[in-house]
Amino acid sequence: MELMDTHDAKSIRYQSTLEGIRSENLEGHFMGWPDPPSPDAHLRILQGSDYLVLAVSTQGTVAGWISAITDGVSCAYIPHLSVLPEYQGKGIGAELVRRMLEQVGHLYMTDLVCDRDVAEFYVKQGFSECVGMVVRNFERQNCE
Repeated sequence: MELMDTHDAKSIRYQSTLEGIRSENLEGHFMGWPDPPSPDAHLRILQGSDYLVLAVSTQGTVAGWISAITDGVSCAYIPHLSVLPEYQGKGIGAELVRRMLEQVGHLYMTDLVCDRDVAEFYVKQGFSECVGMVVRNFERQNCE
């Protein structure tokens, strides 16, 4: 008997709403953050986003997600993209980006800031490198 890989990209459905999503579906994201947002704060982040795409497993786990905020006229900013480690390397992140760019493609610009180690991924998705500046309030990293 062959076991089905429950982390297979084929077992993922994509949605652009929070229908059926509760905080318990959001466990495990914000990997590597010293003080990550709780699943409840994560849900509030998604609720406050103008656009989102979720990759949901057949078990209801949010395996990956991307969000964008926008002025609705000229620009959008993508603050988050996350794919749980057990789902990485299956094309889910690229599909999330593709679907998000489809949603905000009517705008003049879509920007994001990323760590150097993932810059190549975004270049493959059609982004260009540019200089960016940020302010980080690390004491607010957990969003509480």
